[in-house]
Amino acid sequence: MAIDTETYDWISIVDKLNNYLKLKTVPIGMKMFEKKEEMEVIPKIRRPNAVYTADQVVAQAARLGWTVGITAKDLVMPQCSAVLGLHPRDEQWLAGKEMAGVWFENQKDSAAHQDAMTLNPYGKYEAMAVSPLVSNRLSPPDICLIYATPGQMILFINGLQWKNYKKLEWGVVGESSCADSWGRALATGEPSLSIPCFAERRYGGVLDDELLIALAPKDLVKALEGLERLSKNGLRYPVPQYGIQMDARSGLEASYGKQK
Repeated sequence: MAIDTETYDWISIVDKLNNYLKLKTVPIGMKMFEKKEEMEVIPKIRRPNAVYTADQVVAQAARLGWTVGITAKDLVMPQCSAVLGLHPRDEQWLAGKEMAGVWFENQKDSAAHQDAMTLNPYGKYEAMAVSPLVSNRLSPPDICLIYATPGQMILFINGLQWKNYKKLEWGVVGESSCADSWGRALATGEPSLSIPCFAERRYGGVLDDELLIALAPKDLVKALEGLERLSKNGLRYPVPQYGIQMDARSGLEASYGKQK
């Protein structure tokens, strides 16, 4: 599947993604803007009429199919803004007083959690927008967000590793795990997997069986090329159950070679 890395046929990309993985949630893009006015001219952009968490804004794109733009003023607390690079990683933020005794035993642990989070650097951006990839309104997004079950996600990762293999390693910050997904992907440009946290599930509508990966458009295309090759090799989703008491040798020959 040859796709120009500067211009993307998002309808074709999402069709192929759904064909290979049968996703339940809309694949979306996220883009940062240096000036609020640049975000506000996106076609059919919605601006919040309430105060939200970043999880809710992302969910409005992934669950409702909306194109939504925000600034730090639209977000309920600095925790959300800091991950996106819209609030400084200052002394007050690093102290993490609000989570001490709630998510962590004491303030020392809470501060260690804040320090461990991967954030988009502060000072460059004023705004952010999210939108379904098929809308092609972000031209292109900085990162793509894909929600998937563990079974779908491992095949997606297998596709990403088909060509130019490298081991992918991620951390788990715990609460505020958006720092593990879109925070890390925006900051590093690397594919970033997360187990969505309590807030993402409570406020962002993330389903109980969903994981989240954030990655650059070029890496999404790379993963799709790999999924296409894996599919031709008979490695497809859903993975058919072989049977826990069956002789494994004949089944393994198709995907791992002849077994003794």
